[in-house]
Amino acid sequence: MKHSAKITIILLTFFLFAQLIGLFILSHYIDREQSQIQGKPIFKDLPLGERPPLDEKTSYVPIISAIFVGTILLLVLIKLNWVWVWKAWFLLAVIMSLTMAFGAFFGRWVALSFALILGVWKIFKPNFWIQNFTELFIYGGLAAIFVPILNLWSISILLILIAIYDAYAVWKSKHMITLAQSQTKAKLFAGLYIPYDFSALKGKLLGKKKSNFKKVENKTIAGKNLAQVPVKVRTAVLGGGDIGFPLLFAGVVFKEIGGWYSLIITLFSLAGLAFLLWYGKEEKFYPAMPFIGAGCFLGLGVIWLIRLIIGF
Repeated sequence: MKHSAKITIILLTFFLFAQLIGLFILSHYIDREQSQIQGKPIFKDLPLGERPPLDEKTSYVPIISAIFVGTILLLVLIKLNWVWVWKAWFLLAVIMSLTMAFGAFFGRWVALSFALILGVWKIFKPNFWIQNFTELFIYGGLAAIFVPILNLWSISILLILIAIYDAYAVWKSKHMITLAQSQTKAKLFAGLYIPYDFSALKGKLLGKKKSNFKKVENKTIAGKNLAQVPVKVRTAVLGGGDIGFPLLFAGVVFKEIGGWYSLIITLFSLAGLAFLLWYGKEEKFYPAMPFIGAGCFLGLGVIWLIRLIIGF
């Protein structure tokens, strides 16, 4: 296994909750009255701004292009060590995503206030709880933006391209590993972050902290038999894209086929991630999207089979 059984279960549980919460947020953006009138899902306006005016059939092109451009810009910021620009960019993205998520349940200003508080807390005072709590909602906010401008064709192409890119970025160019390590170092990680040593929860999550120091007995350090020395705390991580893209796929299925069918996608994407974590080796980096993406498409195949059997 790539991680211990306990850590694997925690990662899978957080992943599942993020998918279910995301679908729940998306469902609250559907205008029930207008949907009944027009005979198709109609989404409410966003609390901030408007959705990009993209054609559903080709919307994957600007989305994948933006991902590539964003990755290049991020690598440049890392190279120049412009952490403050990176931090401001990340803060803005977190606040926007959380506002979209909370906007499904609250008014614009209440949603923005919650998002602002949690966003500042996440960026400037990160810890286990705020890091992973906000991650549960961020991708639901992104789904509220992008699901209405995607259809099954475009999200399928997008998922395939992302899986290929993820495999190349991890196994070939390895720049995805650089990004993950740099995010952790800068305390700006986008994704789930689970420490093996849960005593670390008393301290900060991503930086120097008391929990990074353990007492070492029978050692002579600086003339003392008992001292505190820096110890690397092992962690398990799952990138934000590995959470967000299967949610977009499930969200499009929710929109075009039906809510209950989207849960099949969620279960199969969870199974794809579980397969990777079960058969992966310790201390090795793996691209998760090829495995999660395969789970999404297997789930879609099961949906089509079910609909064929029941005659829909």
